[in-house]
Amino acid sequence: MAQTEKKGGLLRKSSASKKPLKEKVVLMYDEIFTTEDPSKCNPRFWEELFLMKVNLEYLEGKLEALDGEELMKIKDNINCLFQHCIQALGEEHPIRVVNALQTLCALIRGVHQKNKSTSGFDIINMLVGFDKAELCMKNLMESLDSLLCAEGSESLKSLCLKLLLCLVTVTDNISQNTILEYVMINSIFEAILQILSSPLSRREHGYDAVVLLALLVNYRKYESVNPYIVKLSIVDDEATLNGMGLVIAQALAEYNRQYKDKEEEHQTGFFSALTNMVGSMFIADADEKISVQTNEAILLALYEAVHLNRNFITVLAQSHPEMGLMTTPTSPVPTTPVTPLGTTPPSSDVISSAELPLDADVQTSNLLITFLKYSSIVMQDTKDEHRLHSGKLCLIILTCIAEDQYANAFLHDDNMNFRVNLHRMPMRHRKKAADKNLPCRPLVCAVLDLMVEFIVTHMMKEFPMDLYIRCIQIVHKLLCYQKKCRVRLHYTWRELWSALINLLKFLMSNETVLLAKHNIFTLALMVVNLFNMFITYGDTFLPTPSSYDELYYEIIRMHQNFDNLYSMVLRLSTNAGQWKEPASKVTHALVNIRAIINHFNPKIESYAAVNHISQLSEDQVLEVVRSNYDTLTLKLQDGLDQYERYSEQHKEAAFFKELVRSISINVRKNLAFNTLSQELLLKEFSTIS
Repeated sequence: MAQTEKKGGLLRKSSASKKPLKEKVVLMYDEIFTTEDPSKCNPRFWEELFLMKVNLEYLEGKLEALDGEELMKIKDNINCLFQHCIQALGEEHPIRVVNALQTLCALIRGVHQKNKSTSGFDIINMLVGFDKAELCMKNLMESLDSLLCAEGSESLKSLCLKLLLCLVTVTDNISQNTILEYVMINSIFEAILQILSSPLSRREHGYDAVVLLALLVNYRKYESVNPYIVKLSIVDDEATLNGMGLVIAQALAEYNRQYKDKEEEHQTGFFSALTNMVGSMFIADADEKISVQTNEAILLALYEAVHLNRNFITVLAQSHPEMGLMTTPTSPVPTTPVTPLGTTPPSSDVISSAELPLDADVQTSNLLITFLKYSSIVMQDTKDEHRLHSGKLCLIILTCIAEDQYANAFLHDDNMNFRVNLHRMPMRHRKKAADKNLPCRPLVCAVLDLMVEFIVTHMMKEFPMDLYIRCIQIVHKLLCYQKKCRVRLHYTWRELWSALINLLKFLMSNETVLLAKHNIFTLALMVVNLFNMFITYGDTFLPTPSSYDELYYEIIRMHQNFDNLYSMVLRLSTNAGQWKEPASKVTHALVNIRAIINHFNPKIESYAAVNHISQLSEDQVLEVVRSNYDTLTLKLQDGLDQYERYSEQHKEAAFFKELVRSISINVRKNLAFNTLSQELLLKEFSTIS
């Protein structure tokens, strides 16, 4: 007996010589692709069509195969199909609704593919016709809103979200997607919030809902009033905000877990054994292989929530009950995702399980800690473009947090201590820190640790100047809060001072190479002013008087670096070159640091001579410092505790446009045929009443 094969909508007997037989749904599609009205000969045509299992591949391929002129000839039938799809969404039979949703996905994607060419027709006119567009799109959005808010099928809700993501991402630049005007007018914002506030819906659809919201917020955000921006900025419902925070935390935690798994696998593998044998000379190359795709989509959602909604700040430090208990996923989660994490949700196993934090103490888990761990991973390697964008976005989010009064209050709260295990880049000159020895400290310490870690590990030829400037700005904003509120933070400030001095040393050593690409004096000025902040106001926020003494000790101990910096900026500020003005600003900023060095160095030398000591100990130097404060004269410098607040529209618009474009492309790529598969849906709706 001859075997029957099915391929591309064709049914044929492999051993027969007859023409292949087509599936009924394919024959019906072919009727739509003629200039005749398919319901003329068969009045029940549309009714029957939505009972047939959709052949997405055939329908989309057929649309893409036609040129613009051919497509215009069948425009009336395409309009008719689109309108009947919308009507079918209101049907009681779920099979019809499923088929209508999938047909809409194929139509939107297929017609849009033609719009990319030079045919020049309008996508809205092609799909619905200008005369009916407003009413049709209103009905479509209302139907999707009803399906998303109904008590019914979770599979239907999933398909609705997939259709909306398909609708939003058909163009690379979402602001050029004119269909979204109708999504703005007929808002589905409340439906998205409802998904996020319900534990069951959130677990099933939270990721898609959050990514969809992040994309909608970015539609023409600088050109017109976007209702999704306005509505997101005023959400104050605790359950909704916590739900959104939970979805973001779980997606970031899944990334952290995948990275940790790869790191452990890497350390126990053959390469690790080989490295141990031959020494640590290959350690940097070895670590580069630990790569997990970054998650820009979920990071964008976190940014929009933090940037737009002040109420969301409270969610950052809140422990989520669903993260409190560790559960084992029912099926193994692959260590390497098939698609980028930035565009595909974590598996439902992970979403319904715990946060899977990197440290053993699950109780310390909250969104901010998970985000800081994520940041510590993606900021390690900024050579890769995606990681560079992720690292930049992490620093922008931290900038918004560092400017917020309430966020600063809980960051610096002595009663909210956490053990945060940040990832540290393997480096030859330092040992890997033991995780178990981490102290419990206020969260701001982890933020400062992250900044210090970045400063220390990115002094390289391809110098990420923009990221360094953001990093120093974050430290400055945190210090401004500490000075203003007189918060005496018990932190190892010496590590920060040492990192900053080494950064200045790096800028000087690579002056010629760096000046060819960057204005290094902007960064040098910011670093010097951080020291000025400590010198001028340190007595109000450093934890103890001895901390202030240690500051002076570090400046005196490393005076050669400051002397060299002064020589460099003096040389350039006295020449009539392009760096005259920025260099002279650094010269003026160094006045107090030079006064400290010039005041204490002779005193230390005198002390050594009188006591016949060739090399003074730290305690002896500190003794000289303490006994000679009275005769030190410093100039009062204005504006050290002032800063320019973050502004997206004026400075970051180009970055976000490019980032959203990249996310849109990735989301579209990952809305593949298999994600719209009917298998599960047909099992769920196995009977039609």
